[in-house]
Amino acid sequence: MSEPSGSLRKDCLGFSGVTAMAIALISPTMTAALIVPLMYSNAGNASWLAYLFGTVMLLFVALNLIQFAKRSTSAGSMYAYTVMGLGTTLGNLSGWCLVWAYLFIGTAGMTGFTIFASTLCDMAGIHVPALALFAVCAGSIWYLGYKDIRLSSGLMLVMEGLSVALILLLCAIVLFGQKSAIDPAQIKLTGASFSGISLGVVVAIFSLVGFECATAFGEEARNPLTTIPRAVIVSLLLTGAFFVLVSYTEVLGFVGYKTSLDKIDAPLNVLSDMMHVGWLKAPISFGAMASFYSLALSCMNSGARILYPMGKLGVFHSSIGTSHETNETPHVAVTVMSILILLSPVILTQVFKLEILDAFNDAGTFGAFGFLGAYFLISIAAPAYLSKRGELSPGAVALSVASVALLLVPAVGSVYPVPSWPVNIFPYIFLGYLAIGMTWFTVLRRNPDFIASVKDRIHAEHGAAPVNLRVATVSNIEEREKATA
Repeated sequence: MSEPSGSLRKDCLGFSGVTAMAIALISPTMTAALIVPLMYSNAGNASWLAYLFGTVMLLFVALNLIQFAKRSTSAGSMYAYTVMGLGTTLGNLSGWCLVWAYLFIGTAGMTGFTIFASTLCDMAGIHVPALALFAVCAGSIWYLGYKDIRLSSGLMLVMEGLSVALILLLCAIVLFGQKSAIDPAQIKLTGASFSGISLGVVVAIFSLVGFECATAFGEEARNPLTTIPRAVIVSLLLTGAFFVLVSYTEVLGFVGYKTSLDKIDAPLNVLSDMMHVGWLKAPISFGAMASFYSLALSCMNSGARILYPMGKLGVFHSSIGTSHETNETPHVAVTVMSILILLSPVILTQVFKLEILDAFNDAGTFGAFGFLGAYFLISIAAPAYLSKRGELSPGAVALSVASVALLLVPAVGSVYPVPSWPVNIFPYIFLGYLAIGMTWFTVLRRNPDFIASVKDRIHAEHGAAPVNLRVATVSNIEEREKATA
């Protein structure tokens, strides 16, 4: 097997670029346009509270993640961090979870793009088949990811910024267009239940996941030990506050409407008509289409930067761990992720015959399970990592315990009370996927050279090794490779 070659472009992303990647993957517009009705179907008048709880819960995860990010960084850092804390096998399982997560959230991005692109085409009296829109989305995000990460980050920052601005304008119109902006039913959580809020937190994870993707760009960020921790926290807090506001506003706006919010496919367009600002429908639909496109692009880029180090370390084929000589992008990993993100919605809609909106909802739920798995592992890995460095403190242990305890709420809520078909089998499909990964990683673990190589490379790239793992420099890695050649 040939040795992966090349590296990624250094110092090409500043704080705004890394934050743009994270916010684009969180995709605030996605929640406002399609997910709030799904949230309302579970949490009802407690929708805003489910988003608030989800934000606080993931803030604890982020604080555990930052224990690593402020000390070391590289491409695909969250995967590498788990290796540094929990060892090779569980680290590989984290990467396996993240590949699943980025694949299915990217699928949600592609199906969302297709929904709103079709809406705009219908407004213009043009019909474009869904398969053609899938192909356009997949082909163009592949080109941007293949060519230059800076093109991706700049485009996403502009797209998401314009879309969020339009949604905030509509929210202001709704809030100030009511007799009162205070909704007693939401303040008192009328009709809400613990089980409904628990399921709502699962939906909130679907909305909020993505803040961690900032750690995947450690090799390309400027001042990464400062830039990446800031981007993680800022992207999570900004979007969490946005979701609390938007969910509260949409629930308030549909009070007394002839149709319940959970039965509405395009709540922003309906609200525009209700508030007599129908002229906002086209720009909001365009903004939503652009936002979902940004989501697919960000998932493709982030997923590629998980595949890239895993290929580089020998978990996957070595070609996946190579970078383009001129563009300095992980071009093979980008190509693999683009193909997977294209095939997923095609299989869901053409083989399983799902409607595109159903494919969007199911893909988002699947993706949330992947993130849950990775978040559990990083929360446990943080104190283990600090202990190996001799830096463990009671505060770090408390952060880990709080994070794991809070993550149990959506984990338990996804299986009990038992959801309706087919969501009730989703956790078991994901567990089957994990079993396949663990089988493969167990096979790899039988090769002691592989285990030593993974640890050596990760700790060499991150500049330091935990005290109970063997330290290896780049030079002694090369010496071993020459000796075994």
